[in-house]
Amino acid sequence: MNKVICPECRRATEVVVDHAAGDMVCSECGLVLEAHSIDETSEWRTFSNESSSNDPVRVGGPSNPLLTDGGMSTIITKPNGAQGDFMSSLGRWQNRGSNPDRSLIIAFRTIATMADRLGLVSTIKDRANEIYKKVEDLKSIRGRSQDAILAACLYIACRQEDKPRTFKEICSVANGASKKEIGRATKFIVKQLEEEMGMSMEMGTIHAGDFLRRFCSHLGMTNTAVRAATDSVKRSEQLDIRKSPISIAAAAIYMISQLSDEKKPLKDISRVAGVAEVTIRNSYKDLYPHAAKLIPEWFAKEDDLKNLCAP
Repeated sequence: MNKVICPECRRATEVVVDHAAGDMVCSECGLVLEAHSIDETSEWRTFSNESSSNDPVRVGGPSNPLLTDGGMSTIITKPNGAQGDFMSSLGRWQNRGSNPDRSLIIAFRTIATMADRLGLVSTIKDRANEIYKKVEDLKSIRGRSQDAILAACLYIACRQEDKPRTFKEICSVANGASKKEIGRATKFIVKQLEEEMGMSMEMGTIHAGDFLRRFCSHLGMTNTAVRAATDSVKRSEQLDIRKSPISIAAAAIYMISQLSDEKKPLKDISRVAGVAEVTIRNSYKDLYPHAAKLIPEWFAKEDDLKNLCAP
């Protein structure tokens, strides 16, 4: 029983819930605090050993404004215990009918699967769906790789929601589409939407810190090393280092790793960041002269900086 403030008793009292009537009643004075309340819990419980064909749920998913019918169409199935083939025939005829949203539904499911594998939030999925719907309405993606287009939509959505992912991370869930194909699809989509809107498309700004913690987690670095790398990346933004944010993050990790007890090989950093070792070395070459300014004093003293490898 939960406690709420009863207006009759004028103090916090325990509440009794009458599930049959949908009423919430004060246990002290019997005042009905809420009548005909709606039970928002699950209607049924499904257990793992039950057959998936006997699903008792009577409601569908949420409405989708990107679909023609809002995703609220009726699906005809054969009821349990029904005799004859009449209902089965109706279901077959419905499947044979033309559904204008069939390709959209498949695309949205693919985007949701990719987003789930990357651990992305629902707002990014919705943004990717909106981008794909706009591009699909332009009828300009015919003949192009569908997997690359969907992956590019997800990449753009991550950028716009300030949760960027690298092309390598998107490529790992893109059902066979290469980084080059996804890159080309991204440029194509941005160009098409900018021509449609008549203005430049907002893609968000990428910072090295957007990737740093994820890279450090994959490398199994300690919390102290992660904090030091984060501080180094923030301080690097004050310098005029014209390198990609991903390579700067990788170079900062490489620099901090040399001063920590658990050193990480450059090849491991390259594998996690999806950046060539040569690229990381070039970025490290730009960071090395500013090591005294970049590395926090609480992590390494000035004498410790002598242990850094010369570029």
